[in-house]
Amino acid sequence: MIYARSQQARCQEVGIEYRCHTLPAESTEQQIVAALADLNRDPAVTGILLNLPLPEGVNAAAVQYGIDPYKDVEGINPANIGFVFYDRPIIAPCTALAVMEILKEVGCDPRGLHAVVVGQGAIAGRPTSLFLLQQLATVTACHDQTRGLASHTRRADLLVVAAGSPELVRAEHVRPGAVVIDVGINQVPGPGGTTRIVGDVAFDEVREVAGVITPVPGGVGPLTVAILTRSAVEAARKQLSARPGAGLG
Repeated sequence: MIYARSQQARCQEVGIEYRCHTLPAESTEQQIVAALADLNRDPAVTGILLNLPLPEGVNAAAVQYGIDPYKDVEGINPANIGFVFYDRPIIAPCTALAVMEILKEVGCDPRGLHAVVVGQGAIAGRPTSLFLLQQLATVTACHDQTRGLASHTRRADLLVVAAGSPELVRAEHVRPGAVVIDVGINQVPGPGGTTRIVGDVAFDEVREVAGVITPVPGGVGPLTVAILTRSAVEAARKQLSARPGAGLG
């Protein structure tokens, strides 16, 4: 819900109407797909977001495939993710785009660098690996079955961590001077029964080693939401151009 609240706040800031459709926790895959089909058909809806996780037993990929690729503002439809392979997505995955925008901002050209991406999820890690390959980085893709993770990460000029594991990467995992992009957002117990937000990188440790590091909270998260709003505008424009003379609702 952290991401959803951030989405709503940013949409309100820029004048995009945001509606949250909450389905019962016991909703079936068929019911979720049917709800998405209704939104696909609604001309007043120009962008659709599907917040995860989904109920147990629901095939996330099948549900994501039910989103119209032209309304898929997060770029999570398998069709959109597949088009990343050909460098021609209708709407590219927002989180991966956020990583690439940060690299531009800090002046990190991936060309020729050894990039290690930890976590190969369909929304963040895998599309980021593809984007980096397209930018002519040499990419090592690590995941939960990778043996000797530190032996890979310590060789990275550029380390992107999207594993969904709180503070997985410590100082000893990082090459001195490396660029470290932390995609993780995790809630962990805090003092007095509270919770706190941490990334997949132990920030206080790694900041002493890395040349560049993104914080959590902050960093990739807010930029992903900003790119989400940009993608929403892009989606509306593409739908309008596909229907000459039509309004957007």
